[in-house]
Amino acid sequence: MTRIKTVQEIIAARASSDGDGVKLMRVFGGAGDPARFDPFLMMDEFGSYDASDYIGGFPPHPHRGFETITYMLEGHMEHQDHMGNVGDLRNGDVQWMTAGAGIIHSEMPKQTEGRMRGFQVWLNLPSHSKMQPPAYRDIASATIPVADVAGIRAKLIAGKASLDDQPLDGLVSRPDTDPVYLDLVFGGNLEAHALTVPAGHTVMVYVYEGAVALGEAATQVKRGQVARLDRDGDTVMITPQATDTRLVVLAGKPLQEPIVQYGPFVMNTRQEIEQALTDYQRGELARTF
Repeated sequence: MTRIKTVQEIIAARASSDGDGVKLMRVFGGAGDPARFDPFLMMDEFGSYDASDYIGGFPPHPHRGFETITYMLEGHMEHQDHMGNVGDLRNGDVQWMTAGAGIIHSEMPKQTEGRMRGFQVWLNLPSHSKMQPPAYRDIASATIPVADVAGIRAKLIAGKASLDDQPLDGLVSRPDTDPVYLDLVFGGNLEAHALTVPAGHTVMVYVYEGAVALGEAATQVKRGQVARLDRDGDTVMITPQATDTRLVVLAGKPLQEPIVQYGPFVMNTRQEIEQALTDYQRGELARTF
């Protein structure tokens, strides 16, 4: 039996900056109760035609305890890390990095003009996996499945769902958090559509072009807003309100564990955060596994 999810809150992305002065929009995370986004920690949108907004990039910095997912809509950025990985992100590419016990990496623009636009999502790791060896995966756009459902273009980055009863199988699967990551482009299709996701999962819908109405209450969500839905139910009713509406859907299984964050470190206890700081200061965070 279909159970339609309702919108619990709408958050407007707020201007922020990170790295070496890169201007971005913090979609969610970084304030308030992080458990309501569980297993996700944060989402940023970066995007500008002005090179001065992004040229500083993200010089070498550490992470521990979670995964980062960078999805490049437009632009050219290079990843490097202490393990010797080099990633060349271009239009439509994805970088999936598991920081685990520790990684030091950089993300630097390889362009001095033109538009740079994309998203970065932080996905938590369960306590038993936080200290796993770090890993990196560079995913070319051409390898990511794309489905056409009633004129809707669905890019299937991760997880399993269905749209209007058509199965969607994403490229990446992850244990424990079971994430779903979809980029939906509605074109001129303004009818209501049913997106089915696992019951009990946290779901966020971020509108980055156009507008949508969600659920039976037709809650309006505009460009630059993210809707967090309740964990009851298994169906997201989406009705685009404008042609060429585009949105990102994130869904994941809550870990229901304590979340303690200090900058680029996300652990379960304060003591683990202090250990991460000590390891980094001693040059031991990015050790060889």
